[in-house]
Amino acid sequence: MAWTIYSVPSARRTELDAALRDDVVSRQSQKVRDAGALGGPGDRTYVLIEGSADAVKRAEGLLDAVGTRLASAEAEPLYRRFKDEEESASAGMGLFFTDE
Repeated sequence: MAWTIYSVPSARRTELDAALRDDVVSRQSQKVRDAGALGGPGDRTYVLIEGSADAVKRAEGLLDAVGTRLASAEAEPLYRRFKDEEESASAGMGLFFTDE
């Protein structure tokens, strides 16, 4: 599965939301987080788009207008943090459904 991560100024959130509502992009996995919560600058938002290669390429075309695509050296560890967060949330939900 293809993915990309962008850093978008928080002041451009309206434009970001419009790009994420694109018909193709909206069908992909999207994660939007305050960069400060993930150790980044507080005035930015991180956006992870994950899905088909064609859809990620389309997302890149739209997001280039509102933010900056992170280089792989910065994106790889951030991608892992997104995935760890997702796995932690899934594990936590399991606690609600276990018998004691």
